[in-house]
Amino acid sequence: MTALPLQPPRRLLTVAEFAAFHEATEGRFELQEGNVVVSPSPTPEHQVCLQELLHQLRPQVPDHLRTVPEVDIDLVLVPSHRPGFVRIPDLVVVTREGLKRRRAEGGLLRADEVVLAVEIVSDGSQRTDHTIKHGEYADAGVPHYWILELDARPALIACHLAGEFGYVDAAPVSGIFTADEPFPVRLDLDQLG
Repeated sequence: MTALPLQPPRRLLTVAEFAAFHEATEGRFELQEGNVVVSPSPTPEHQVCLQELLHQLRPQVPDHLRTVPEVDIDLVLVPSHRPGFVRIPDLVVVTREGLKRRRAEGGLLRADEVVLAVEIVSDGSQRTDHTIKHGEYADAGVPHYWILELDARPALIACHLAGEFGYVDAAPVSGIFTADEPFPVRLDLDQLG
């Protein structure tokens, strides 16, 4: 017999209330303006891409940063007493100081501790990844956001903050992706598919 998950509360939640609810449930839940949003489980292709991306990124990430897959991030877009925003990027690169702070204080990692957020687009997440999260991550001040498309050939769109205008999106890149920011990196995108 399989137990059904707890029903999400029928009211808008703060980040703290969501964190308490989320600890009591299994599944992939996010918080969008106080509303609990359920995401489908990732496909095998999505997970293969994530594992390969981690494999390629880890040796290139500087010592003061860490890669963390699929972790709750408090976007800190509103005061803590207001209905909040929590997202689970497929991968984040965060500061070691942020991890140390979270370990000491508890709670969630915060957007200002994220250097890079990565989303791998899946069926059903196209609009969320390209529009909704694109805006939320920019509003939260996440300096770099990568969107990975896994269509016929993997492609990466690198977005970086450009002041009050949000992200500037580079053209999609297939094959070899290189960047100097947020740290020097070279990825073989064809290995992700």
